[in-house]
Amino acid sequence: MAIVGIDLGTTNSLIAVWTSSGPNLIENAIGETLTPSAVSIADDGVAIIGQAARDRLIAFPDRSAASFKRLMGTAVATTLAGRNYRAEELSALVLRSLREDAEAKLGEAIDEAIVSVPAYFNDPQRKATLDAARLAGLNVQRLINEPTAAALAHGLEAGGDGRFLILDLGGGTFDVSLLHKFDGVMEVRASAGDSMLGGDDFRDAIVKLLSTRHTLDLDTISRSALAILMREAERLKRGLSDGNAMEYEIALPSGSVGGKLTRTEFEELVAPLEKRLRAPIERAINDARIDPAAIDQIVLVGGATRMPLVRNLAVRLFGRFPLIHPRPDHVIALGAAVQAGLKARDAALEDVIMTDVCPFTLGTKIHDPLMPDNASFSPIIERNSIVPISRSKRYVTIQDNQTILQFEVLQGEHLRPSQNIKIGEITVPVPPAPKGTQGVDVRYTYDINGALEVEVTTLSTKTVERRIFHNQANLDDRELEARFATLSAIKLPPREHAENHVLIARAERLYAETLGQARETIHLLLQQFEVAINDPYLRDKESVRRQFSEQLKQFERSMF
Repeated sequence: MAIVGIDLGTTNSLIAVWTSSGPNLIENAIGETLTPSAVSIADDGVAIIGQAARDRLIAFPDRSAASFKRLMGTAVATTLAGRNYRAEELSALVLRSLREDAEAKLGEAIDEAIVSVPAYFNDPQRKATLDAARLAGLNVQRLINEPTAAALAHGLEAGGDGRFLILDLGGGTFDVSLLHKFDGVMEVRASAGDSMLGGDDFRDAIVKLLSTRHTLDLDTISRSALAILMREAERLKRGLSDGNAMEYEIALPSGSVGGKLTRTEFEELVAPLEKRLRAPIERAINDARIDPAAIDQIVLVGGATRMPLVRNLAVRLFGRFPLIHPRPDHVIALGAAVQAGLKARDAALEDVIMTDVCPFTLGTKIHDPLMPDNASFSPIIERNSIVPISRSKRYVTIQDNQTILQFEVLQGEHLRPSQNIKIGEITVPVPPAPKGTQGVDVRYTYDINGALEVEVTTLSTKTVERRIFHNQANLDDRELEARFATLSAIKLPPREHAENHVLIARAERLYAETLGQARETIHLLLQQFEVAINDPYLRDKESVRRQFSEQLKQFERSMF
């Protein structure tokens, strides 16, 4: 049974499989490898996934959602068609669609996967990703950090050994990894990132500019108008990322032309975001203790690295041009598929060894009378330590006749424990004695699958308390079963109807974006298409779809 590799992205998601010829991407029902991470609930309760759902953001904003990856690990719900969905449930529907694509392509049931996550996803976000996979009927063999997956794919493609700095800027997150490849070993030396910085932020900066320039109140305009404005901002961002485009005309939600946006204006607008890109790059290099001049290649992956300002930033930082990966949107899924091959112990990869790092510092809360809240963070395993790793520290009682020691297991980089993520806790008994005389050794052992073993040994009694904190889902079996049953009742459209849904959603979006005679024409063409495509006696449905698609293209060309 095949193990698939999945890139569950903010903007787009992909699925791939390892084969004898290497990692291969799997196409969705409309023949595309990129499936937009968007969900829309139709009138009949069917969940539409992908490009059709993205188009429905404009025509049916109360039934559609995208960019929900940023809500993973939170309790924030999105209301679609009157029902609340958490981010992991919406992600589960995307994963289910990808799984069905793979099953159709491979001709077998798929229930095991390697799923990528941003390197700087914290424990709740990773657990939410596992919840999403379980709700989609997938058993996750491993969560792989996105830049690690990109590094793995690039490391196999690159001809020689060396040090590679991977800069991965996607729709919602930015990750950096430094990879050292030598003698078939691919060793991640350091990772850093910002899980709230991505291409969407550059788009949103344009949205704010347009709203200010044209006195649009983002808090009061309709969700449909906001979706149109965001789509226009995305078009401007992509247009200005074209090597030849220095300015672009602005089309407002009203249908009028609202002036122009130049590349210079755009880059001045997003200067604070560009500054934020520098910090993770510098942190990864500092943590790896490497001279930037010793880096052999700077590799750009992720769709948002198409922006010239990202390339220019790399040139300013390193004094040379970066390598732009030929498939920046695909490389993470390809790397996840390579990891699936490694997991399956494929003979073609028997000489490949991949190591990773712990992206966050792991430690515990200790009493500190010099701090305002009498507590500070005590690191045990530092961030970017190569895993597997085991480290220990000794702690002692702070009160006379103290009988227990309680350790909070924390993840993060803050001195104040309250600002870090609590993974769990472990409590151990100690014999009553004067303060400072009873001690324990606390050992943290972290493995490549994200499992953390905490072992506490009481020195005077030699007793050992041990607990394992797995990278496991938040949902217990009962809640999982209830949510799985609810999501299972939501049907996905038959694969043979997928292209029809895409064309209808595209027409509905154009109807929402146009006015007057153009709107009436689109309405008429849509009616004709739906009548024709639902005719049980129609034999050449592909010809009808091609004709309708070409008519819609003509309208889109006339709009821009």
